[in-house]
Amino acid sequence: MKQTSFTAISILIALAAAFFSFFTVNAKTVKSNAPQVIMTGEIAKKVIGYQGPTPVSISISNGRITSITALDNKETPAYFNKAKQKVFSQFVGKTVDEALKLNADVATGATYSSEALIKNIKMGLKQAKGSSTATESKKASTSKGKAKGKKRMTR
Repeated sequence: MKQTSFTAISILIALAAAFFSFFTVNAKTVKSNAPQVIMTGEIAKKVIGYQGPTPVSISISNGRITSITALDNKETPAYFNKAKQKVFSQFVGKTVDEALKLNADVATGATYSSEALIKNIKMGLKQAKGSSTATESKKASTSKGKAKGKKRMTR
């Protein structure tokens, strides 16, 4: 009788452990798919468009980019709107991994703004994945915009 009780209790403990581990694993999965918003103001402050920093807000849900919004900047609205339309549409709907691998096109006539937006987005996505952006910040170009000694023919 003692052997049967011990076996029954052991089975119940094993089932309880399996039950709780199942819900713990699923809770972690749900948490990683929770919507998140990344703002690149601080992490990409050295990324310069034509007239200065071009921060963005990136919304991610279920591992996909749901929207990208430009934050306050000093870019010329006509050129910047052209860059936003071209760049943002290439990223929205993609998974974070797909977007990080994307070789995005720039908007003709708004190259500096487009390049800055692309860098901002990719730095924000790396932040979303939890990777370090310190190295990327150092690589970000600070010489664009109205740097001394650079001649510009067009935007």
